This record gives sequence, structure tokens and C-alpha cells, in this order.
Amino acid sequence: MTEDSQRNFRSVYYEKVGFRGVEEKKSLEILLKDDRLGILPPHHESHAKVMMYRKEQYLDVLHALKVVRFVSDATPQAEVYLRMYQLESGKLPRSPSFPLEPEDEVFLAIAKAMEEMVEDSVDCYWITRRFVNQLNTKYRDSLPQLPKVFEQYLNLEDGRLLTHLKMCSAAPKLPYDLWFKRCFAGCLPESSLQRVWDKVVSGSCKILVFVAVEILLTFKIKVMALNSAEKITKFLENIPQDSSDAIVSKAIDLWHKHCGTPVHSS
Repeated sequence: MTEDSQRNFRSVYYEKVGFRGVEEKKSLEILLKDDRLGILPPHHESHAKVMMYRKEQYLDVLHALKVVRFVSDATPQAEVYLRMYQLESGKLPRSPSFPLEPEDEVFLAIAKAMEEMVEDSVDCYWITRRFVNQLNTKYRDSLPQLPKVFEQYLNLEDGRLLTHLKMCSAAPKLPYDLWFKRCFAGCLPESSLQRVWDKVVSGSCKILVFVAVEILLTFKIKVMALNSAEKITKFLENIPQDSSDAIVSKAIDLWHKHCGTPVHSS
């Protein structure tokens, strides 16, 4: 397993947006200079001031939501982040009782997972917001292609398994939204998830494909024993958690096997 695959999600993220750690690798220098996520400036002397502004903005938006009674002290934190994001992006619904849009459900799932990785609420909101924005901008065109890419790599690794999925009419009904839109939030435990998100933040959403492929390979016997799309999908939406670390490690190996050692490949 490479050293990079074991790095903590939060530390990698902060290094990428401006904080240089003692273990920083040359492959991240371009990302650090570009500051593509736009949270912090490249100059260290500006960090404290920017973080102060971010905290003030966070508190202002939170206060506004409380004034219009969209959130209260009893509102779950992930939902607070969602309402803040909606307000700042001009998508706050007329009433908090309105049903959530699919994109809101994605944000909520990612925010809930991020809460387990980032303790400070201000940091958690800003990191969640930028992570979601990266998915919606940089990977906007790539994400819809991942189901097709998934089939291609699964066929290379185990064509018989893919044939079984197609014979059961399960191939188009796999939990692609959970895997590729939510980036496995709600599917993998946070200890495993952060290793996957490291790769996404570093510039490659294709790692999501290899995690999905490895899930199928790991549970091949179980999946081959199921003969309906509904049963297969239900199982894949609730895979056993005790295999997650091994799945991610093998997925990273697959990623390197098929893509070399990519830094920015999407």
C-alpha cells in the first residue's frame, strides 16, 4: 500500500488548499500553487485572517437562517450545513417542509460523513461545500460516464460477473448514485471513506469506479448467488462494513494497475 493512500483526508485537504505539511509531496505542489478549491490563499500570513472571515460569514449565514426559522438549535448539524449552502447558492426553498431535491440529498449524505472526519463545524461546512462544488464543476462531465467506465473495468477483471449482472437485468440498476454521486457516503465507514476522498480531492474521480469494481469482486460469491436485480441492488447498498478497509486497499491497487500512478486523472 502506498504512503499516499494512508494519509488523513483532512490533512491532505488542508495541504491542498494552502497548508504545507512536513510530508508534502512534489506531486501536490501544482495543486497547492493553483489553490483550485479556493478556500485559502497560498500565503501563510493570510490564513488567520481568511479563517476569521470564513467564521464570520458562517455565523452570519447561520443567524439569518435562525431569523427566518429555517434552522434552530435542535436542527441536525448536517441539515444546518445544507440550509447554509442553499441560502448562499440562492436555492433555499420557500419552506423547510418542502421535500429535498436529489442534489440536496447528495449534499446531506456527504455532510454527514464529513462530520465524522472534521471536528470544527466551521471547517466542516467549508470543506463540505468545496468538496461538493468540486464534484459539481470539475467532475460534472466525468461523473455521468462512470457507470459505463465501471462496466468496462469489471469486464476486464471478471467478465463472468458482469454477464451475470446483465442476465439478471441488474447492471443498469446498481446503486450508481450512492457510489458515484455521493462518493460512497453512507456506504463505507469514514475510516475507509477518507482514503477514497483523498484521491477525489487530489484530482481523480476514477478511484470511485475501482472501489465499485472491488466491491463486486469481494462479494462475487454472494452476488452470483442472487438472481434478481432488486436483491443484488439491496445487498450492494448495505455491504458488510468489516471488509471496507481491505476493499479500499485493493481498489487503490486496481487504480494503479489500470491508470499507473495518476495525480490529476479524472
